[in-house]
This record gives sequence, C-alpha cells and structure tokens, in this order.
Amino acid sequence: MLPTLVLVGRPNVGKSTLFNRLTRSRDALVADLPGLTRDRHYGRGRVGERPYLVVDTGGLEPVAKEGIMHEMAKQTRQAVDEADLVLFIVDGRDGLTPQDRIIATQLRKTGRPVMLLVNKAEGMRRERVTADFHELGLGEPIPISSAHGDNVAEMIEVALDELPAAEVEAEEKSDHPKLAIVGRPNVGKSTLVNAILGEERVIAFDQPGTTRDSIYIDFERAGRQYTIIDTAGIRRRGKIDEAIEKFSVVKTLQAIEDANVVVLVVDARDQITEQDAHLADFVLQAGRALVLAVNKWDGLDEYKRDTVKRDIERKLHFLSFAKHHFISALNGTGVDALLKSVNQAYTAAMTKMPTPQLTRVLEEALQKQQPPRVGSFRPKMRYAHQGGSNPPLIIIHGSALDKIPDSYTRYLEKTFCDAFKLQGTPLRIEFKSGKNPFADKKHVLTESEKRAAHRARIRGRRLYG
Repeated sequence: MLPTLVLVGRPNVGKSTLFNRLTRSRDALVADLPGLTRDRHYGRGRVGERPYLVVDTGGLEPVAKEGIMHEMAKQTRQAVDEADLVLFIVDGRDGLTPQDRIIATQLRKTGRPVMLLVNKAEGMRRERVTADFHELGLGEPIPISSAHGDNVAEMIEVALDELPAAEVEAEEKSDHPKLAIVGRPNVGKSTLVNAILGEERVIAFDQPGTTRDSIYIDFERAGRQYTIIDTAGIRRRGKIDEAIEKFSVVKTLQAIEDANVVVLVVDARDQITEQDAHLADFVLQAGRALVLAVNKWDGLDEYKRDTVKRDIERKLHFLSFAKHHFISALNGTGVDALLKSVNQAYTAAMTKMPTPQLTRVLEEALQKQQPPRVGSFRPKMRYAHQGGSNPPLIIIHGSALDKIPDSYTRYLEKTFCDAFKLQGTPLRIEFKSGKNPFADKKHVLTESEKRAAHRARIRGRRLYG
C-alpha cells in the first residue's frame, strides 16, 4: 500500500503550499488567510519511482471547543490516526507558539511517527531558524521553504526512507471485478453496498483487508463473481444511520488504489461539491475505471433532475469516459444497470490490445490528422504497443515526440478508445522518442547550399534594406 503522509499544523503555516508542491498541483487553495483550508485535500505525490499519498488538513486550533475550527480539528485528528507519517509544520518566522506546543503534545499521544518541519526558512541560517523548536521533543527540526521548494525533495526522501517499504505483490490473475464504493458522507454508500449484496447474498469470505479497516467481501450476483471493498464496514439493512456515517479520506484513497473499478456515489439532492470533484480527480489520477452513481434520484421533479445533470456536466466534465447512472439505492432502482456498467468498465480496463492492431489504428489516426509541426520539423510516430492495464497504457515510439501538444494527445486517446471500445476507463499514452543519430553532428553545407544561402541573404537586403 502507498505510504500516507498527513500535513498538520496551526492555520497559515504553509500546509497548502507544501501540499501543492508535493502533488505538483494547484488543488489546494492558497492565500494569506488563516483557516482557508476547511476540508481535507488529498493527492498523489512521487519521488523518483516512489509514489505516496498526501493529505492536507485544515489548520489545527487545538483549544477550539465549537464552530468550524472545532470541526476542522476533528477532521485533522482523524487523518492523523490513519497516517503512516505526520508532517508537523511550524512557522520559522513566527517562532515557537503556545499552539505549537499543544499540538506537539497531542501528536505525541497518538503514537504516530512525526517529522517536524520548520517552514518559511528561506534566507535564514539553519541553526537560528530551528533553535526554538528543539524543545518540542519531536526530533531534529528540518528547515524548508514550501513556497520556494528549498529542501523539500530531500525532506520527502528522508521521510519515505523512514517508512517500511511498500510490499509489491504480483498482479492477481482474477477474472472478476474488484470494486470500491466511494463518496462523501451521507450520499448513501452503505445503502448501495447493501443493495448490491442483496438479502440473499452469497459471501465466500469476510475478512479484514490489508488497507487498515477496509473489508473485502466476495459475492455473486446474476451468476458473476465480484469483490467489493467497503471502507466503513458492511452493516445490516436497518442498522445504518446515514447521519453519523464516517468518512475517512485515507481509507477511501487506499480503496481506490486497490480497486479495478470505482463507483463514485453523489447525492442528487445536493449540488456537486468540491469534495466530490476532488474524489473524482483522485480516481482519474489513479487511473481507475469509474462508474458514476447519482443516488436519491427518486422523488425529484424534472426541473431538479435537469439542474442536477447540468451541474454534473459542468463540475465533473473530466469524467466524460464514465457511464452515469441515476439510481435509488434505498429502493434498489438502477442497481442492475450500474453493475452492467461496472462489468463493461472492468473489461475495458483489463483489455489486451495487440501491437499490430494498435499500430494500424495509429496509422489511420495519422492519415486523418498529422501532429502539428514544431518549427520546420513534424514529430514522427512509427508504431505503438500496450504497456500495461488498469488503466490501459499505450506506448508510442517515434522521434521528437516530446513536442506533441496535449490537444493531439487527447485526439489519439479518443481514437484508441473508439477503436477498442474502451468505455468506462481512462486511457494513458506515453511517448518514447528514439535518439537522433545526427543530433550531435554539425552539418557541413555543400557548395550548392552555400550559394542558395547567399542568394537568400541578397534577396533579404533588397526587400528590407
């Protein structure tokens, strides 16, 4: 499993800026206002070949007893409980504060590994900026600058070195989908899980998974085997209280990583939220096949339904590859059709694409539309082969392929998806350019080329003086 790093600290110490740098994104809002990050943000980072999960929490006001700051503190504590390593961030320019001392005491009580980071240390001597923070008793303080990147890469390498290496297991030879049901609180995830399992379910086993408290359950429906990953634990119908359903970011992210297909559940009676969009984006980052379940569809009038569809189209437009299902988990409406799309998405994610057929589709795409020129040279694509599954990866070989624009990559993605009927899964394309044997050799002009260049210079003088 990917190691999970959780960013903790009082408001306005630079957690979101560090999150953006670690994930190489701008997903977390950044401004010079304390308490801006109210919900947790989460993403994937990578150092070399080592991926990891990172969670950005809201500013921790340890003494808050009510209001939004209290709710933020509760979310932060939950994230800390599930961290492999806590990155405790303090402000080197403010120096040690009473809040920092309280947070340090609370972190020590959790028993989680902690690394102390002194942020905003650019332009300051290490000994001076870290001096006050030794008394927190959390090990050697590490000076960084999340805004400028000073010492950040080195710090992450040290952090990952302190964690046990992730176990890499061989891909299971499985002929049935492993699906994760994910979504924010109270959208009906547990109700949908129970609806999928049914009252007359056939469960082969029920055992704790390796992803902390997630439960892996094998079941059969309509003669087909599935494995469902439930992060909240399977509960009997009637025992579910949606109002107190817990939402664990870390468990959800780990379930997404371990699934073949993700069912993202949203609430038709609410607007699509930032949290919905963040979850959807993470599924896309992980490359997992996806089915969108719009729950609580029953009882909505036509105007409300049209509004929901427009909201989804606007805020989740990047999920155009996924099937959308409008369901009622409580009544079981639409569940069979949803599972049919799960099967299709699984088949697409695990499909095998022969090299001759891939290359033929590539040649047809090039005949219809060549990549744009870069100066006087046009990138050349020679052949394509499959580099992996879940998600399908197509590797294209040629020359000067690092100049291919994103728009042309999207054109190729759509062409391959249409040709191989890849419905429900994202597709990734990787370009590999062969080395130009003449790149390091200086071209020597022939006599005819010299005369032609001379004539061109003379024409230029006559035209432009």
